[in-house]
Amino acid sequence: MAQNSSVVDQVNKQLFIGGEWRDATGGRTLGVDNPATGSELTRVADGSVEDGAAALTAAAEAQAEWARTAPRDRSEILRTAYEFIVRDTDIFAELMTLEMGKPLAEARGEVTYGSEFFRWFAEEAVRISGRYSVAPNGATRLMTMKQPVGPTLMITPWNFPLAMGTRKIGPAIAAGCTMVVKPAAETPLTMLYLAQVLTEAGLPGGVLNVITTSTSGEVMEPLIRDPRSRKLTFTGSTPIGRKLIEQSAQQVLRVSMELGGNAPFIVFADADIDAAVEGAMLAKMRNIGEACTAANRFFVHADVAAEFSEKFAARMAALTVGDGMADGVDVGPLINAKAVDKVTSLVADATGRGARVVTGGEKGDGPGFFFPPTVITDLPGDAGMAREEIFGPVAAIQTFTDEEDVIRRANDTEYGLVGYFFTKDYARVIRVSEALEYGMVGVNQGVVSNPAAPFGGVKASGYGREGGFEGIDEYLETKYVGLAL
Repeated sequence: MAQNSSVVDQVNKQLFIGGEWRDATGGRTLGVDNPATGSELTRVADGSVEDGAAALTAAAEAQAEWARTAPRDRSEILRTAYEFIVRDTDIFAELMTLEMGKPLAEARGEVTYGSEFFRWFAEEAVRISGRYSVAPNGATRLMTMKQPVGPTLMITPWNFPLAMGTRKIGPAIAAGCTMVVKPAAETPLTMLYLAQVLTEAGLPGGVLNVITTSTSGEVMEPLIRDPRSRKLTFTGSTPIGRKLIEQSAQQVLRVSMELGGNAPFIVFADADIDAAVEGAMLAKMRNIGEACTAANRFFVHADVAAEFSEKFAARMAALTVGDGMADGVDVGPLINAKAVDKVTSLVADATGRGARVVTGGEKGDGPGFFFPPTVITDLPGDAGMAREEIFGPVAAIQTFTDEEDVIRRANDTEYGLVGYFFTKDYARVIRVSEALEYGMVGVNQGVVSNPAAPFGGVKASGYGREGGFEGIDEYLETKYVGLAL
């Protein structure tokens, strides 16, 4: 086992159901690999259909009592859990680096970001409110109240193992919903440790249930179709999201979907180029480019394209690639060999169509799933990476000369999660922000994620919002009561 086995050993690797840790049916386990080495890091329980059913039963049985729990009590559990996550920053960070690959510094940043969802929703738990009004005819009184949706199914991705969990779990706890959480098979350790932290913080048994499994579809589909489930929330690819939406229709579940992205990054001629380069580094290289919010298509005005490309390529070339546990590493490995193959194929397709590689472009030798930071210019519009989500450390630059044209090109995708643009013209800020068909827009900045803001997209990037004041509404039903006088 790796030299950091002491951190891995602190994680309970069983299933967490009804407040108890138990082995999977038949004692099945699945391996968790370290993408920096390609070797197995440890093994965790591999849950079955029967285990999934037991988890939903536990959640359903705990729902009524949890819904009656005082908002202040739910708030205090979240606040305590927030403090425990901060306390255990190094443990969470090392777990994420070992099972996912991101450098330790970036993993610590995710702990800061992810923990804030618990602090934010601890504050929102005591602010759930309805309203009271007089009917227009004066004959009755109208009252609305907010109540928890009920048992919620959560499917979280591998790229942000902590934050994608806390921004779902936080509002569910605050609203009074119980949960069955299915983390990605590639990165189960972070979620299992989070379950331990929440238990330590006083979360009652059955409120949170965690199923790790190598057969996600087989385990989760019966739960989605079970009438005891009342909500499904998923973060992941659009094709899988579409399939889950179809499955959820049978029970008419409340559904929240945070799906794929194809983010444009636009640099206008009047932009501060140095600031745009800095923003590009954040928008492209956050999480090794393995983020739905990652800048995917760079549109740079022809008048500044040479300067931007040169400075951006120099910054990308200076990044150090290696095992995220090592000091001084800026870029860790991709999640697996399939991810490397996809990025390699997209680069080959682009160069085959006439694009030019300025830096990077070829996978190196040796163990692990590494790909170098890459900048490509002269990208033709018909190249694969102009249409597909890259999910890797590759930036491809196209040029433009007309504002209306670049907006059209930026919107020419089925996705609509986030868009970025840089300009000094504040009339353009309003104009372009309104014209971009995205759920989020970053203006003169390369990161939009914030626990206090509503995160989510439009079109094939999904629906529903996580974070902000809107985040808790996804876990609340509105009930109207008419009061006769």
